[in-house]
Amino acid sequence: MTAKVLFTGKTHNTGGREGGTRSSDGQLDLKFAQPHPAAENLFGAAWSACYIGALELAAAQKKITLPTLPTVDTEIDLVLDSGSYFLRARLSVGLPGIDREVAQTLVDAAHGICPYSKATHGNIEIQTNLL
Repeated sequence: MTAKVLFTGKTHNTGGREGGTRSSDGQLDLKFAQPHPAAENLFGAAWSACYIGALELAAAQKKITLPTLPTVDTEIDLVLDSGSYFLRARLSVGLPGIDREVAQTLVDAAHGICPYSKATHGNIEIQTNLL
């Protein structure tokens, strides 16, 4: 089976005092004077948006109706240790109205579905908290 590209996100970034990023479709157009903390905020926003979709897909696959929309608060740390930079992440997931054990099952399943979770698995420290 041949992989099918579903979407390609294209952005153009510039640095300096007039720095920013713009997507080719115009949906994203942000200004920032320096790449940090903008990069961590953008990464967190993209990951949490993807993760919500993964939670919804996991619920659908398990035939679970979500009584309310899921929420994800993401914190991305830029860490410097011994001259080396790396990232660390915390995802706080809200699934109100769902039994805690069932919600944890969905949270675990979402990490196996979300491309951002797959990309970071084993590469950065990730802590997931069920609210």
